[in-house]
Amino acid sequence: MPQVHLDEETVARLDSLRQGEEDYDEIVTELINIYEAEELTLFHSGDEV
Repeated sequence: MPQVHLDEETVARLDSLRQGEEDYDEIVTELINIYEAEELTLFHSGDEV
């Protein structure tokens, strides 16, 4: 898996999203899933006219 280096501001923002003992991999995976779901919603909403 590639390593990603984050600045302090990004780490602070991720920390604010953490719930309990959730690690950064779980947070990033959840954010990606949300992004993909919204992208699909936006893509499909334009198909219905």
